[in-house]
Amino acid sequence: MRHKKSFNHLGRTSSHRKAMLANMASSLIMHKRITTTLAKAKALRGYVEPLITKAKNDTTHSRRMVFKQLTDKYAVTELFREVSAKVGDRPGGYTRIIKLENRLGDNAEMAMIELVDYNENLLTEKTTKKTKTRRRRGGSKKTAATTDTTEKVTTTETAEVKDEAKEEVKEEIKEKKVAEEPKAEATEGAKEEEAKEDDKKEEGKE
Repeated sequence: MRHKKSFNHLGRTSSHRKAMLANMASSLIMHKRITTTLAKAKALRGYVEPLITKAKNDTTHSRRMVFKQLTDKYAVTELFREVSAKVGDRPGGYTRIIKLENRLGDNAEMAMIELVDYNENLLTEKTTKKTKTRRRRGGSKKTAATTDTTEKVTTTETAEVKDEAKEEVKEEIKEKKVAEEPKAEATEGAKEEEAKEDDKKEEGKE
């Protein structure tokens, strides 16, 4: 009886299915993304994610357990050296499945499965989105009030600056007048003295 065997057999025997998933997992670890059918991608996700979780604990036992599933020493080395360090802070969900167009010929559903932390385009989009700030559509009342207050403050400041400038100009004019008055008095006194001297000279000549 086939009771409680709800997983996808993928039309293969158990040995053929295990060998196929091991090869696909090794390819995913080495190339970081592969394209396959949607059913195989879903089966591969359940096969490779426990191996990545085991790779976080770099011990001899965990390496042997992973090597038993992958049977590829280069993939095991890449998994423990590069991938585990990259996904160390992630508690799960190491892979992402992206649906593609159906395959020509048999119209099979295709998908691309990739390691989440190796998609540079999506990582850069997340960093840029964090810097953006949300705003309401109609705008908040606080922002309108703050703009009104800032406009009032700027108008009062400009008026005060203009008044101060006018007062400074008036003070400068007064200072100039005060400085010019003694000069005018000195010139008038000098003219009177010159006139007296001329009168004395004329009297002496006579």
